[in-house]
Amino acid sequence: MKPLGLFLASSNSGKLREYRELAGNSPVQLELIPNFNDIPAFDETAPTFAGNSAGKALHYSQFTSELILADDSGLVVPALDGAPGVYSARYAGPGASDADRLQKLLRQMQGKQAADRRARFICVVTLARNSRALAIVSDFAEGTLTLEPHGKEGFGYDPLFFSSELGCTFAEASQREKNHYSHRGRAFRKLLELLLSPSNSLTLS
Repeated sequence: MKPLGLFLASSNSGKLREYRELAGNSPVQLELIPNFNDIPAFDETAPTFAGNSAGKALHYSQFTSELILADDSGLVVPALDGAPGVYSARYAGPGASDADRLQKLLRQMQGKQAADRRARFICVVTLARNSRALAIVSDFAEGTLTLEPHGKEGFGYDPLFFSSELGCTFAEASQREKNHYSHRGRAFRKLLELLLSPSNSLTLS
């Protein structure tokens, strides 16, 4: 299969690096959308991860004829009625840091034990071109929230998210280990399977 180029709907070089690692030796080649910050921003106000992911992909696909990859992801805690959810990045307010969000989550989780500390990371990935969604896939990672942060790797809520599959928090795992079990890794591998399958029915041109 010849190389297949995708533009990532983001200005985040860290996210690009993560997706490139997930793509591995496949023919899929990822780049950030050129001049991303000059394009009118998409307002992620949908009540679901799928709505934000698809909306973002469709929005940015208006400004290029290339394939656009967009995702939305976050942490869902049933004991907090699904929070932080789609507001994961804005959980502690505008301009808050990862540390601020972690501290707010820890405060909200005070006194909660056992099953009440269950949590799930969710990721929805959308592929679009010319204002048309070609594929929407999702996956998740199950875990529990620790009583305090552990680990220096990763970002966001990773230091509090203990994965029983890994036997440690996402922030204590290597990037390779996290990619194998993470919500984003699982969702992107589903998309790769669609793109690289001999029976692929997606119309990419």
